[in-house]
Amino acid sequence: MEFGKVHNLHTVDFRLPPGHPYNLKVWETTEPASHPEVYIGGPIWANKNYVGKIYPSQAKEKDFLSYYTRQFNTIELNLTHYQIPTAAMIDKWKRDAVEGFVYCPKFPQVISHERMLVGCEALTEEFVDAVLGLEEFLGTTFLQLPPAFGPDKWPVLERYLRSLPDDLEVAVEFRHPDWFRKADGGSTWQRTLEGLHTLRRDVVMTDVAGRRDVLHMSVSSPVLVLRFIANDGHPTDFTRADAWVQRLKTWFERGLQTAYLFIHGGAENDTTPELVLHWVRQLNEHCGLNLKEPTLQPKVVQGSLF
Repeated sequence: MEFGKVHNLHTVDFRLPPGHPYNLKVWETTEPASHPEVYIGGPIWANKNYVGKIYPSQAKEKDFLSYYTRQFNTIELNLTHYQIPTAAMIDKWKRDAVEGFVYCPKFPQVISHERMLVGCEALTEEFVDAVLGLEEFLGTTFLQLPPAFGPDKWPVLERYLRSLPDDLEVAVEFRHPDWFRKADGGSTWQRTLEGLHTLRRDVVMTDVAGRRDVLHMSVSSPVLVLRFIANDGHPTDFTRADAWVQRLKTWFERGLQTAYLFIHGGAENDTTPELVLHWVRQLNEHCGLNLKEPTLQPKVVQGSLF
């Protein structure tokens, strides 16, 4: 993943900023959940380096997804960013999923990036109908706005979000820096959160080294959608995770109901399983959860049997 990538991590202040003031309005309208829902996973299942690590050593590629759904309980489904899934794909995804697993599909780029939410009614209907076919295996959906989609296009976004069915859970990811500009005292972002809250839509937060502005630490509802971008097993991957667990503990106590946590291990996501395991253990210990730990197989060292 190139978004927010930096080459010198020592220059990055990875500390979590304070929560946004708007969060207080959200907490005021919700009661803490006795058992908050937490979904945690990565962005891919087709990684051959998972064979012998979290997939059986003889796993075939056609079975990777089935093994993935038995290790994690969600996935950031980027495949749908590049094509609208067919009925056959939806059927296979449902067959491969286990109870409690949810897919979180990303809106196709032809809608979000090429047409920028304009003149795409038929494409949107096709995509929405397809992902709603996932039924109980559908979690939230990602509407990632392109880098050029700035605050001046809020009316376009608002119309588009109003056009989507109420039973489709949608989280919006903002990337244009002007959404988070400080020059106006943060009023642009404040109005954006208010607008999303009124529309009953969620907001995506990304914790990535090179774009600390998108780590806005705000919610528009009692649902957190977090994309955590790690750096291939660097020590800060784990200290950052620990800080997040403590923040989540506080937010759960205040009223956060649901958390979608998408863990990107790094360039190829080879270290995602180890990092998810760390997150799960810390969440269970500090937040009183009972998340299932992914099972990592012992690494076989060539020649170790002799």
